[in-house]
Amino acid sequence: MKQGILTINAGSSSIKFALFSLAHPISPEAEVSGQIDGIGTNATKMVAKDKAGEKIADQMIAGEQVSHDQAFDALLKWFMATHAGWQIVAVGHRVVHGGERYSQPTIVDDTVLGHLTSFIPLAPLHEPHNVAGIRALQALLPGVPQIACFDTAFHRSQPDVAQTFGLPRALSAEGIKRYGFHGLSYEFIARALPQHSHRANGRVVVAHLGNGASMAAMVNRKCVATTLGFSTIDGLLMGTRCGNLDPGVILHLMETKGLSVKDMTKMLYKESGLLGVSGISQDMRTLLSSNKPEAQEAVDLFCYRIARELGSLAAASGGIDALVFTGGIGEHAAEVRRRVCLQSEWLGIRLNPEANARHDIVISAGNSSVDVLVIPTNEEWMMAHHAQTLLAL
Repeated sequence: MKQGILTINAGSSSIKFALFSLAHPISPEAEVSGQIDGIGTNATKMVAKDKAGEKIADQMIAGEQVSHDQAFDALLKWFMATHAGWQIVAVGHRVVHGGERYSQPTIVDDTVLGHLTSFIPLAPLHEPHNVAGIRALQALLPGVPQIACFDTAFHRSQPDVAQTFGLPRALSAEGIKRYGFHGLSYEFIARALPQHSHRANGRVVVAHLGNGASMAAMVNRKCVATTLGFSTIDGLLMGTRCGNLDPGVILHLMETKGLSVKDMTKMLYKESGLLGVSGISQDMRTLLSSNKPEAQEAVDLFCYRIARELGSLAAASGGIDALVFTGGIGEHAAEVRRRVCLQSEWLGIRLNPEANARHDIVISAGNSSVDVLVIPTNEEWMMAHHAQTLLAL
């Protein structure tokens, strides 16, 4: 019987999953990967593909307002029916928030689960679903170890000054500080970078650009600063999230328009960003192909914010030796990379236009003093690797 490690990334309305064959080392290519979308609706759908990229599942999940538990149950029933020769020996979960307590992946027991539940107020839109995913898999796969892999963990190496807000000390002591997110992606890039640049241990800025977007500065492949802070709406403009915003704007809107906390949460997380600025779409591909000025304004603001944060992160790390683009937009939107690099030439960045258009790994010109690279991230493999390492499988 083949043994595998399952990875789970549970969101508010979707579940991403992947199965990796237990090997030494684990292949970066999953044997099976897929996603369940539309959880909580009457149109919940599961799509999966095999290692070759061929679609092996494309089906609706029966039920009205399908819950996470029902979705996980359907996933495992499908898996057992189609992959009877496989045994799941561990499950790695992406957990958005580890608070100040967790800076490494950890095996989940009742005590850990209690801690994760206590972190829900720190990440109310993400953590509940991460916890629900762990509880569901514990019930469906009793005895199989569940591993929590934290998106905040990579950023715990930041100096205290980079994590502190200018708030009363008592609030900082309660955990109100800059945590940073997308840590599994940054950790993967830190591991992969030496294969592509001799400057990997220098001053590196990584731009994780997707529907959720952030940037981080690394020195010796350890985080020293990042754009996301206490929540997942700080820093860069994102698909539907506002990014950096003067808190006075929030106070003003609540006072003058009578908006509640719930109203503001919906606006800042779901109605802002590329979607809000353009009024057209949150999808960068749609905006880049549009000739409407509102679409152009959204793309301009997205690239401007990246270039501005790049300068800030270079300052935090004392310079820059390499710039890495990753994430859906970072890996596929050559035009975004071109604009960011053009606005950042003062840092010594020079782009090779042909290499950029081909989406090569190295896209910097020969006369660039900064290596510019495009490296696909692999958060799922990172979780499988952590599970294997932690359990000595």
